[in-house]
Amino acid sequence: MVTPIRTSKRNPITILVGWVRRQPPKVKAFLAVVTGMASLVFLKFVVHDHDNLFVASEACHAIGICVLIYKLMKEKNCAGLSLKSQELTAIFLAVRLYCSYVMEYDIHTLLDSATLITTLWVIYMIRFKLTLSYMEDKDNFATYYVVVPCLALAFLVHPSTSHSIIHRIAWAFCVYLEAVSVLPQLQVMQNTKIVEPFTAHYVFALGIARFLNCAHWVLQVVDTRGRLLTALGYAFWPPMVLIAEIVQTFILADFCYYYVKSVFGGQLVLRLPSGVV
Repeated sequence: MVTPIRTSKRNPITILVGWVRRQPPKVKAFLAVVTGMASLVFLKFVVHDHDNLFVASEACHAIGICVLIYKLMKEKNCAGLSLKSQELTAIFLAVRLYCSYVMEYDIHTLLDSATLITTLWVIYMIRFKLTLSYMEDKDNFATYYVVVPCLALAFLVHPSTSHSIIHRIAWAFCVYLEAVSVLPQLQVMQNTKIVEPFTAHYVFALGIARFLNCAHWVLQVVDTRGRLLTALGYAFWPPMVLIAEIVQTFILADFCYYYVKSVFGGQLVLRLPSGVV
């Protein structure tokens, strides 16, 4: 009796991920840029009203917060979460909400209000209800390293609209702070090396939200043929807005890569190699 030869079938995604992992850093960076540009082209032709991308970004952020709420209520445990990152998020949301009420009241104001309320609830749970499981020794990112530079940069580079100087500086501050608010959470994950599922889902949702927000700005600039940059002001402020959007997208790009790799690999717990963050 002849034993049939078994041929192993590998998942195409696994093969692709393995090939990407073997590439040098410069090739990985090039592939990331190409993938991002391809995604922008795809969104440009699929999403006709690009303002919907901003709404989708806020919705993804809200989904991420809902995942956190589910984790806190179900597991009664906040291990792996960064209180400092949540506090930075609450700060930039509160400032942006104030600016929205003063400068422009629209659907974004309502979305920010809901996100701020849920973020404050998460902060309350971590600080007062689940303090025993809070990993304070791992949450060791010095927030003044980002708050002070963002405030200083806001004083130097801010919109040149007709609003008061305080409102313009406040708006610039929340734009800059939003770009780096996730850094304490990434630091916690780097310190622990192992990320449990709910926290990983939350950070991945943030990554998607950041990308959609960045896509919204870039496509708006393309659609208006640069007129949007003129509407935002002059000098350094328009390019700084785009840079801030791109920075916050790339900050989470590396984590999102390992998240997708882990999901397709069937791993419930994400293990980060050294140097990811």
